[in-house]
Amino acid sequence: MAIRKILIEGEDDLLRKHSRPVEKFDKRLWTLLDDMAQTMYDADGAGLAAPQVGVLKRCVVIDVGEGLLELVNPKIVWSTGSVVRPEGCLSVPGRRGTVERPEKVRVQAQDRFGQPIEIEGEGFLDMALCHEIDHLDGIIYIDKMIEDVTDQYETEDEE
Repeated sequence: MAIRKILIEGEDDLLRKHSRPVEKFDKRLWTLLDDMAQTMYDADGAGLAAPQVGVLKRCVVIDVGEGLLELVNPKIVWSTGSVVRPEGCLSVPGRRGTVERPEKVRVQAQDRFGQPIEIEGEGFLDMALCHEIDHLDGIIYIDKMIEDVTDQYETEDEE
């Protein structure tokens, strides 16, 4: 496993490109997923998409405190409700903003071996699923941001 460089918005146009579906479920994919997880944990993140480490493949890793999720070729197949919450991103360091997302989603994907999986998420998991899947379509949360709330969080952290 290795820690990979996380691309920063504005420094590399790979963050703005659509990812290709994963077709081979082999050691290369497993290494990518392992490296992404290690990179996410090292950066103290809750999710990471392959484009954020310069790989245009449809895979993400997420851990919102409930254990590691590895999702290959994920797609949102159902959502309900609407909620506005603050988000941040490892590719947009030092900034946070509010984004409108569904309250609950269902995602279909494959695991590292190509087996189908389905996940329902709400709360932080819902936000992470939507956020990371957006990365696979070349969308960064600041594209959907309603309000920049960076200063509000810096003030709270200082108190």
